[in-house]
Amino acid sequence: MDIKKCIGHKVDLIYVDTSGKFTQRRVNLFAIRNGKARVYDMNKRGFRTLVVDRILAVQAVSVR
Repeated sequence: MDIKKCIGHKVDLIYVDTSGKFTQRRVNLFAIRNGKARVYDMNKRGFRTLVVDRILAVQAVSVR
């Protein structure tokens, strides 16, 4: 899935950090600019900036 299509939506993603650790995150995706994604991380309850090239998978969360 193209991550740009997910702007404004809640998504689950797989991310690898600078130390090589894989994490699964549920986030609201707000913006993508200059290779970085601005998200609100639901588990950590805070805003984060993620490097887009380190996002390995994205799945939209279905609304019920």
